[in-house]
Amino acid sequence: MLIALKQIFNIIGEEKIIDYFITPDELSDIHGYLFNSPIHVFGKVFNRTGIVYLNFSVDFSLKFNCDRCLKELVRDFHFDFEHIVVSSSDNDNDDYIVTDGWSIDLNDIAVSDLLLQCPSKLLCDENCRGLCMVCGCDLNESECDCLN
Repeated sequence: MLIALKQIFNIIGEEKIIDYFITPDELSDIHGYLFNSPIHVFGKVFNRTGIVYLNFSVDFSLKFNCDRCLKELVRDFHFDFEHIVVSSSDNDNDDYIVTDGWSIDLNDIAVSDLLLQCPSKLLCDENCRGLCMVCGCDLNESECDCLN
């Protein structure tokens, strides 16, 4: 979603509410994660004392296999993000989002932020014991004598 920001940059106190969905077909280029629902993006972009802020949250669910026991799961996630938006920058600084002709593509920002926040190892439970390396039994559900 492209958000025009010229009016927000020019008027102190101005704000724009954000509330939309990124559909799963828009996420087809992302590999390694299977989105089970659209990504709900909501928040606001606003000018407070001449500084433009972008505050938003994302809600979504992922379908995945536990990295230890291979159990198939669906888990909901919620992340909050805050950024400062500038119209131009003299240096390459990751602390700010630089507009492209007074607008930003919130889809790119939201998806990049949530991918950086998502855990790289997805587990069914923090204490998942995984599978036996010899017989393959799920050690969360039963014991085996292979490693004794």
